[in-house]
Amino acid sequence: MKQRKILITILSIISVMWVMHTLSKNFIVDPSFQGFLSKKDELLSNQMLWVSMIRVHIILAIIALLTGPLGIIKRLRLKSLTFHRWNGRVYVLSILLNFIPGLYISFFATGGWSSTIGFLILNTLWLVTTIFGYMYIKRKDVLRHSQWITRSFFLSFSNMIIYIIVAITHNGLDFSYSLSYTIAVWLCWIFNLSIAEIVIRKKYLYDFK
Repeated sequence: MKQRKILITILSIISVMWVMHTLSKNFIVDPSFQGFLSKKDELLSNQMLWVSMIRVHIILAIIALLTGPLGIIKRLRLKSLTFHRWNGRVYVLSILLNFIPGLYISFFATGGWSSTIGFLILNTLWLVTTIFGYMYIKRKDVLRHSQWITRSFFLSFSNMIIYIIVAITHNGLDFSYSLSYTIAVWLCWIFNLSIAEIVIRKKYLYDFK
C-alpha cells in the first residue's frame, strides 16, 4: 500500500514536471522547432507540415501524461467511477489519435531508417497496449486492464527517456547526435516496458478493494 502511494506520487510529479518542460520548450522557447530541426540529417521537404504534426503529437502526448496518473489514483476512482471512466476514455482517445502524427514524424526521424523503425515499433506498442487495456475493461477484466494500461502509461514517458539518453550519450559520452538519438529511440521503449513489467510483477499499482 505504501509502495503504491509512493509510486503514484512519483509518477504524478514526473508527469507534471515533464509536461511543464515540454510546453515551455516547444511552445514558448522554440515554438518553430528550429533547434530540433537544425539537428536533422537532411532538410524537410515540407517543414510546415512537419511542425504541425509534431505540435499535434506533443499536445496529445501531454493529454496522455496528464490523464494517466489520474486513472491510477484509487481515491479518485472510488469517489467518482464516472470521472475515472471518462478520464480513461480521454487517455485512450489521445493515444489513438496520436498514432497518425506519430507515424508521420517517424519517417523523418533523426538517424535515418534505424530511428524510423525504432519509432514505428514504439508507436505500434503504445497503440496496441492501449487498445488491449481498453478491450479488457470492456470485458470487465480489471486485472488485465490494469496490466496493459500500465504498459501503455509507461510508454507515454518515452520522449522523456529519449531526452535523458541523448543527454548522456551525446553530451556525456560525446557520441554524435544522430547516433545518440538512434540509440535513445530503441532503448526508450525497451527500458519503459521493462520498468512496466517490474511494476506489474510486483503489483505496485493494483489495489481494487
